[in-house]
Amino acid sequence: MQRRQLLHTAAAATVGAAIGSKSLLAADEKPATPEKPATPEKTALPNRIGVSTYSFWRFRDEAYRPIEKCLDLASGMSFDGVEILQKQMPDNSNEALQKIKRHAFLLGLDLMGFSTHQDFVSPDKASRQKNIDHTLDTIEQAYRLGIPTLRLNTGRWGTIKTFDGLMANRGIEPILEGYTENEGFDWVIDSISKLIPKAAECGVILGLENHWGLGLTPEGVLRVINAINSPWLQVTLDTGNFLEDPYKRLTQLADRTVLLQAKTYYGGGTWYTLELDYARIAKIMKEANYKGYVSLEYEGKEDLLEAIPKSLALLRKHF
Repeated sequence: MQRRQLLHTAAAATVGAAIGSKSLLAADEKPATPEKPATPEKTALPNRIGVSTYSFWRFRDEAYRPIEKCLDLASGMSFDGVEILQKQMPDNSNEALQKIKRHAFLLGLDLMGFSTHQDFVSPDKASRQKNIDHTLDTIEQAYRLGIPTLRLNTGRWGTIKTFDGLMANRGIEPILEGYTENEGFDWVIDSISKLIPKAAECGVILGLENHWGLGLTPEGVLRVINAINSPWLQVTLDTGNFLEDPYKRLTQLADRTVLLQAKTYYGGGTWYTLELDYARIAKIMKEANYKGYVSLEYEGKEDLLEAIPKSLALLRKHF
């Protein structure tokens, strides 16, 4: 009992001393305010890098046509996402779309772009309507796949019959006889305007690409976008489709871009080769505050299983 009382008395004395010292401190001075932790500096996140299924198939290698095979290769090469070329899909049924979506998810890949084809540069109203209906259907496909943006073309006059011929002429094509460029732009603007309600309903941003035809120049792309004036129509920017003054022209569209398609040409290009400075392009996009995906479109002659990983390393370095 004596030992227990002694411990109790000692404890009480210790508490009293602590209270007393705290009281003296309060009377004489305020305790030091703890320093606030330093605010960490904000660092820009790198752009995520994806690959287009076009980089594997390229309209000619049937061994690489299955989307699931492209997804497997993209995952094995450590891409972050995949842009699907819609023409590459033989089956657009909902069952097929959901299988693709499931396959990508299990591989840890984003489905981040849907590249489609249409041609609104035609005096034939029925032809334009057919292309409108096709594009409305592809917007629905993108929605079912969970893809947030869809690449659009203006289309072209068709006065040069083959793509090889068009490339030989540096993408420049004569206007259809009896019509004017203004009429062509009117057809494109009217047609794309009819897509906007569906895009808004599905939450799919349309990205008009600088892709030959009336989209050959940044001025042509912006003429359509500014005329429609909708947040659901922006730009898919292709680094390889400006054959003259590429950096100036890329800069003109950078702040409207929702998907950047990056071309590489290891082993020389199929139609032409551009020596693109990706450090400079990355700087242009950073200054435009571009935070979205960079999607590789490989167009070189070097073996794709070697050139595509090499392209990924290049893009990761700069973006």
